[in-house]
Amino acid sequence: MRNIRRQLTEQLASIVRARLSGVDALPQLAVLGLLSGVVTGAVILLFRFAIEWPLEHFLPGEGSENFEHLNIVTRGLLPLAGAVGLGLLMHKLATHDRKVGIVHIMERLNYHQGYISFKSAVVQFVAGVTTVASGQSAGREGPAVHLGAAFSSLMGQWMRLPNNSIRTLVACGCAAAISASFNTPIAGVIFAMEVVMMEYTIAGFTPIILAAVSAAIITQLMYGSEPAFSVPALTMNSLAEIPWILAIAVIIGIAAAAFIHLVDSMGRHHHRPVLLRLTLAGLLMVPFAIVVPETMGIGYDTVSEAIHGELGFWLLLGVGIAKLLITGLSIGLGMPSGVIGPTIFMGATLGGAMGLIGAQIFPDHASSVGFYAMLGMGAMMGAVLQAPLAALMALMELTGNPNIILPGMLIITTASLVTSEAFGKKSLFLTVLKNQGLSYQNSPVIQALRRVSVGAIMDRSILRTERELTPEEARKALESEPKWLLVDGSHGPTALLPAVDLARYLEDTAKQVAEEGIDPPENVDLMEIPANRRDVAPVQYQATLEEALNAFDSSQAEALYVQRHVAPMIQRVYGVVLQSDIESYYQYRRS
Repeated sequence: MRNIRRQLTEQLASIVRARLSGVDALPQLAVLGLLSGVVTGAVILLFRFAIEWPLEHFLPGEGSENFEHLNIVTRGLLPLAGAVGLGLLMHKLATHDRKVGIVHIMERLNYHQGYISFKSAVVQFVAGVTTVASGQSAGREGPAVHLGAAFSSLMGQWMRLPNNSIRTLVACGCAAAISASFNTPIAGVIFAMEVVMMEYTIAGFTPIILAAVSAAIITQLMYGSEPAFSVPALTMNSLAEIPWILAIAVIIGIAAAAFIHLVDSMGRHHHRPVLLRLTLAGLLMVPFAIVVPETMGIGYDTVSEAIHGELGFWLLLGVGIAKLLITGLSIGLGMPSGVIGPTIFMGATLGGAMGLIGAQIFPDHASSVGFYAMLGMGAMMGAVLQAPLAALMALMELTGNPNIILPGMLIITTASLVTSEAFGKKSLFLTVLKNQGLSYQNSPVIQALRRVSVGAIMDRSILRTERELTPEEARKALESEPKWLLVDGSHGPTALLPAVDLARYLEDTAKQVAEEGIDPPENVDLMEIPANRRDVAPVQYQATLEEALNAFDSSQAEALYVQRHVAPMIQRVYGVVLQSDIESYYQYRRS
């Protein structure tokens, strides 16, 4: 009875996996998206608790961001000690285990089909908590995205899902993490598709939306439904402000380009010992922590003060520039910290400073300082990440005010254009990937091939057989009317031939025996009979069509047999794929 139940479970799982191999498995992907959002929401709650609980007990006053109220000695020693501790931790890890953050997620998607290890998630959790808790200039959203993507990927691996489904789950985890961190589900969806996946698909939207919504619900149960910042009603007083908004967009675009350039320049030292680089980052943080303590930690308390117009011009300008410098230096040297939070900080403070200048120049038309701080947040985020739509959605959801959409669209797109076109800067994440000698393939053809697994197009009409058969065994093999015969050798399948070639050989041999009176052959050697044989190579059942094409290129095989581990040391063959099958499928889908 137990064996029957196990077989039924395995058959059901195989049906679900086969369904998920294609691009039209919306019901199944929707369920996976919901599960991903719930898992990610729970992980983000644990991550935030691990950061906030010790800081609330360690820092003076209330809240978890009062680094400014620490005494000078503690402010100086805390980030240095944290950096040295992180350096020692990273030094003990292998190079590939040190990689964390959104850049690492993009690398795993591009080169490893979204497979992320549990060890990577643990390293990111510890590193993310340590960077923020020790007062580094860091954000928690980047680590949160890594954690959401990692646990969603692990869920897919545990279910042994096809690789195209695991890629979708990674995007679900990214969206859920942003949604849970800011309480901005729409921005989470756009961020996942615009920044991480770099593609928009109808099939992808549904599970990613459900993941973002379910994660937001989980965090709202703990933190309430309020967004990350309490924002007053913000409006643009007059259309006469548009020239000044454009001027601010140019300034923010220049600042974003400078930030990306700084990270890129410092990143060229990535071959140096990690302990040396992180210790240097800690030492550089010391004077900033002493003189400009607002740069320590996430800094959302400073962002909130900027939005409410509680900070003066020189403080806004000073902490904005200081945050840009120390964050760029730290991340470039390899500090495992998030970048989204610092970009929001930089944008809010620099935008607020420009707002104060505007109030002096146009006292009768200028909007509030908070209005410009919010516009600066969106502009800096859009320019640094080269994700204008994600930045606009975040701006809209954080303010809850549709009146900010028009000026927001203007400043975000202009700042992004200044950074990308005037200074030739790509997204910070793509810049870091390039610095590591990696690239991100996002052509339409590659994207289409990544959405489908080989299980969706493989030919299942195969029969696996030994090389030598008796004529009777050969006839019995043809009774099931297979299309292909997969010939086994001493180390697994070695060739593929059409079953019709064997049938023709048996028919010709039978005629010769009847007409010429010769003795029938004792054995049929499938590698010797006249047949259109093809060299074969293996490909895993979970593989995408992109991986299958790579297998064709690397093996020079003429056909791939699709296999999957069903038990230790046992591989089961499910079907075969020809290169022409992949080309035909893509042409059919495109038309």
